[in-house]
Amino acid sequence: MWLGSCASSASATAAALHKPVAHLRPLRVSASCSSSSSSPAPLHTGPTVAARGPSPSPGVAATAMPSSNSAPTTPADETTAAATSGFRLTEPSFLESLMPKKETGVDRFLAAHPEYDGRGALMAIFDSGVDPAAAGLQTTSDGKPKILDVIDCTGSGDVDTSNVVKADADGAIVGASGTRLIVNSSWKNPSQEWRVGYKLVYELFTDTLISRLKKERKKKWDEENQEAISGALNQLNEFEKKHGKPDDAKLKKAKEDLQDRLDCLKKQSDGYDDKGPVIDVVVWHDGDVWRVAVDTQGLEGNKDCGKLADFVPLTNYRLERKFGIFSKLDACSFVANVYDDGNLVSIVTDCSPHATHVAGIAAAFHPEEPLLNGVAPGAQLISCRIGDTRLGSMETGTGLVRALIAAVEHKCDLINMSYGEPTLLPDYGRFIDLVNEVVDKHRIIFISCAGNNGPALNTVGAPGGTSSSIIGIGAYVSPAMAAGAHCVVQPPSEGMEYTWSSRGPTADGDLGVSISAPGGAVAPVPTWTLQSRMLMNGTSMSSPSACGGVALLVSAMKVCLANNCSVDAMRSTFFVPKLRGIYLRGSNACQQTSEWTVQLNPKFHEDASNLEQLVPFEECLQLHSTDSSVVSIPEYILLTNNGRSFNIVVNPVNISSGLHYYEVYGMDCRAPWRGPIFRVPITVIKPIALSGEPPVLSLSKLYFKSGHIERRFINVPIGASWAEVTMRTSAFDTPRRFFLDTVQMCPLKRPIKWEAVVTFSSPSLKNFSFSVEGGLTLELSIAQFWSSGNASHEPTCVDFEIVFHGISVDQKVIVLDGSESPMRIVARSLLASERLVPVASLNKIRIPYRPVECNFCPLPTSRDRLPSGKQIIALTLTYKIKLEEGAEIKPHLPLLNNRIYDNKFESQFYRISDSNKSVYSSGDVYPSYVKLPKGDYTLQLYIRHENVQFLEKLKQLVLFIERKLEKKDFIQLSFYSEPDGPIVGNATFKSSILVPGEPEAFYVGPPSTEKLPKSSPPGSVLVGSITYGVVSSFNKKEEQNQHAPASYSILCVIPPSKVDDNKEKGVSVGTEKSVSERLNDEVRDTKIKFLSSLKKEKEDNKSAWTELVASLKSEYPKYTPLFAKILECVLQESTSDDKISHHKEVIVAADEVVDSIDKEELAKLLSLKPDPEDEESQKTKKKMEETRDQLADALYQKGLALAEIESLKPDESTEASAKDVFEENYKELIKWVDAKTTKYGTLTVLRERRCGRCGTALKVINDMIQEDSEQPKKKLYDLKLQLIEEIGWAHVSAYERQWMHVRFPPSLPPF
Repeated sequence: MWLGSCASSASATAAALHKPVAHLRPLRVSASCSSSSSSPAPLHTGPTVAARGPSPSPGVAATAMPSSNSAPTTPADETTAAATSGFRLTEPSFLESLMPKKETGVDRFLAAHPEYDGRGALMAIFDSGVDPAAAGLQTTSDGKPKILDVIDCTGSGDVDTSNVVKADADGAIVGASGTRLIVNSSWKNPSQEWRVGYKLVYELFTDTLISRLKKERKKKWDEENQEAISGALNQLNEFEKKHGKPDDAKLKKAKEDLQDRLDCLKKQSDGYDDKGPVIDVVVWHDGDVWRVAVDTQGLEGNKDCGKLADFVPLTNYRLERKFGIFSKLDACSFVANVYDDGNLVSIVTDCSPHATHVAGIAAAFHPEEPLLNGVAPGAQLISCRIGDTRLGSMETGTGLVRALIAAVEHKCDLINMSYGEPTLLPDYGRFIDLVNEVVDKHRIIFISCAGNNGPALNTVGAPGGTSSSIIGIGAYVSPAMAAGAHCVVQPPSEGMEYTWSSRGPTADGDLGVSISAPGGAVAPVPTWTLQSRMLMNGTSMSSPSACGGVALLVSAMKVCLANNCSVDAMRSTFFVPKLRGIYLRGSNACQQTSEWTVQLNPKFHEDASNLEQLVPFEECLQLHSTDSSVVSIPEYILLTNNGRSFNIVVNPVNISSGLHYYEVYGMDCRAPWRGPIFRVPITVIKPIALSGEPPVLSLSKLYFKSGHIERRFINVPIGASWAEVTMRTSAFDTPRRFFLDTVQMCPLKRPIKWEAVVTFSSPSLKNFSFSVEGGLTLELSIAQFWSSGNASHEPTCVDFEIVFHGISVDQKVIVLDGSESPMRIVARSLLASERLVPVASLNKIRIPYRPVECNFCPLPTSRDRLPSGKQIIALTLTYKIKLEEGAEIKPHLPLLNNRIYDNKFESQFYRISDSNKSVYSSGDVYPSYVKLPKGDYTLQLYIRHENVQFLEKLKQLVLFIERKLEKKDFIQLSFYSEPDGPIVGNATFKSSILVPGEPEAFYVGPPSTEKLPKSSPPGSVLVGSITYGVVSSFNKKEEQNQHAPASYSILCVIPPSKVDDNKEKGVSVGTEKSVSERLNDEVRDTKIKFLSSLKKEKEDNKSAWTELVASLKSEYPKYTPLFAKILECVLQESTSDDKISHHKEVIVAADEVVDSIDKEELAKLLSLKPDPEDEESQKTKKKMEETRDQLADALYQKGLALAEIESLKPDESTEASAKDVFEENYKELIKWVDAKTTKYGTLTVLRERRCGRCGTALKVINDMIQEDSEQPKKKLYDLKLQLIEEIGWAHVSAYERQWMHVRFPPSLPPF
């Protein structure tokens, strides 16, 4: 059987505890092979399959976790090994190596049982989405459909199709994008109701595909733009030939207009940013099923291609198993699924080639080339996309839970998941709870990758490496794979674990890696990659290899059961020890004997009979220890249905330093051939203690060959906070690549990991430094990359030295409370003399927000109904954010962030949108920074759970907006040797020498009020870091100190704002008015304020408003603020009825403002320069500027109204006097302000447009848009689009229309 030959000798056993850790989030893929001796680093995470064979016989020590892959070798040993290693490929063996099966015995199994090739097994692929058009994924080996369903579980492809429209007499409808669409008359639609929606197609594509499309579309766009530039240049040249250098003002402006057109086209090319075309989605019910059609004309730019009427309608994939292709240009296939009675359509694409590659390894079927078949070519698949295109390809909680629901609904036998990341707690979290239910209750086998964070121990990731219900897979490479798939010149002489494959154990002692399987393959990829298959490697690839192997066994078992075969080994019971493992990691734990209690419980399926199965159950188990001198146990236990406990005594006192692995396992006394019934892994790490001042570990003459790993376990001295490393290589010829890893384990914290990948092109020396935690065991792992140096006969000689340094402080997190008082810090060095050089900087600010709105909603579709029948509930929290200036911000949720698998809430998702409903940023557990212009924003946070009581507790969840300060605004804090230093300004503390054991105290001062960032409300927190030491061992030649890598957080609370002195002073005595004057002013201002509160929609209010206006005008006939307020009220009126009358009313109100101002006096006063020390003249100056702004605003609004009246009477000849009024008004405006600024520029644009100078008008509006630091204004962009269409630049118009959908969408997208 294939399970018996997964790995050979030490590499197989090493894989068991050296479990791969998945890359953070989606596992990325390397798609290239190298002809050199050093292959590229793996970019994919995938599981590998290493067999868990029976435990060694009693009394034989287990060797699953050697401290290195093999004993250090001498140069002579290396030469001998190199001389004897020779590997040759034939064409068949080369093809076999591209899709490895021999390594796991699959080839022999299928040769003996060809009908057990996965037939009858259904596998769910939890990944980035499988392409149903990919090679080898159409049918199974027995002719059945390969892929039964394709689902986007994330919601990133969802389209709102709740808008219902009817076709006109010509059979046309208006799509959600505003495009007129012709409906195919042959489509059956009894209701004649068409549901419409639209999607920006780039939101469905991967970054790689988008990049390719942008290049191809830009090339075509450049051709069209160059043609337009040539036309504009010809027009300009012809004008110059005809008029030369004109003196006439009109001719000059005409020439400027032609030049502006040319300049606009050139700038348009420079600023080209393709946001992609819009696709219209149309949904209808044909009487039997929901149908979907897509209009993709914008993709190829050819109006004859991609028409809605030419589209072959789709329905939910599981019903007809049909897919579409967007266009020949992208070659991207997609699937459509309809939910919520047609109100929602999910357009399903893949978000990376990863899933298709994984599916190909597991189950591809190539009848024309059987050697390239997947492991189980007879198996069927469902594709559950958990990677979200909005997040690149990272998984989301929503995607994970919906995928589990789909797997149960389809009655899957297996799940493969090649995603994962490090975790805070093993075997914990909402997703893990649901996985346990799926595995235990619904009997689905769950297989997942262990990760790509090796070679250090404790690097397995969640969920594959840390969950009891999931089989975690490591990655293995054979000589054939190295020579064939990886194109290595000289493959290794024997198979090994990939260097980067993660290793166990978990934090609670579980094995971590269950088995290892081939971790690389050349497998199918999506059609949009424009190739049929490619090389990828990672534990992402080993997981489907293992899953395919299990599918063969499932296939065989199903055949046996169907044929009523006798399967004595099949039992409905298995045994689960509640203690997942024992893990002793530290010097104190290894200096004493410890006793552990194991509770052993038999586990039955839920439908087990009480009387027939539970009551009579009894098992007599013989217990075995792999080394009784260290691990002592009872000899036998009798186990019944209610379970039984027994004790394990571990005595590691006399073992040597380093890594030791043992097992306790139980055998059925009556059926020992069944092998171990349960196992308890025991890992003991006994670190070495260092001495010296400072403590140092020196390793000399370590010899490395390809794939060799050296591990050292060090008890980091208490007081150490950073380490300095020197690595020297010698005695080699070709370049060598090394992985350097260190890992420390801390309770309730992800492993503290430092890593470096170093290439030595020639013998040389390299230095590193990294932070450490004193008092914790540190693993130092040095590994030569598995394919590095294979073609050389010379081993690498390495000399390695690690020195520990440290400065301990009395408080690791410094909090300045917002007062003027400094914070006292006490520093010590416990290891050796250190130079104390404190440096602190504040570079971010966190502002707290509470939600302004919360909404609970049970999710309506079946994809959000758990297998238990419970419907998932969504809580949406809304936060309002105001930015006074553009900034780079990131949301921060301390309760939920940075945890996806180890979180009891199944999903969190946020989006930030502006007042135009344009989404600037989306994210989940790992928020990212986004640059936002000045303005108001809405952040919506979406949290899901089945338990509404949990969600109720989050109704007032505090969210922080973290804003980066610009570099020039970083706040460097000062240090003092006296408590009054910040106030007095002396006794500055710079540095000192710490003597071991002797404390040194100093103060860190708060930032001065002047340095605090603007718009920082009280209660906000400035965030930064503080360091205390300097790296000393390898920085002596540099003049400046290199700060030690050990840094700590420093926070500063923003204090209350200072009181405004001017408000306290009040009105100056010299200008104080009498009581009656002040009373009159208050009455007048109150009346004017009341005027604006009257709504004119109602007839009663309108008459009251008119009477009040007349009264105020007679009472204050020359009070300009009154007339400005009247104009403001008129502008706020609704204009839906009679627009011309409304604009005339605006003109009248504007004229009243102008008439109330003595313009000559205003000009005179504005021309005077006031005395800066004369408060009265400064006030007069300010008042005059306000009056000028009121005058300019009135002239501006009058000009807009005149232009609107002119546009509303296109068929009537406009009198010359009317044109003169507009021109005179404009000339008056430019006397007072620059009419090309953002505030008044629209009027200049309209003036140039009325004069036929659209090029100049376009230049002005482009300048306005560029200068505007706020959110986009739709009126400006509408006007810009009109100008472009009037000029006749179709390609620019199409480009700008695409952007309109980005800047001004009609609604927010679904979550």
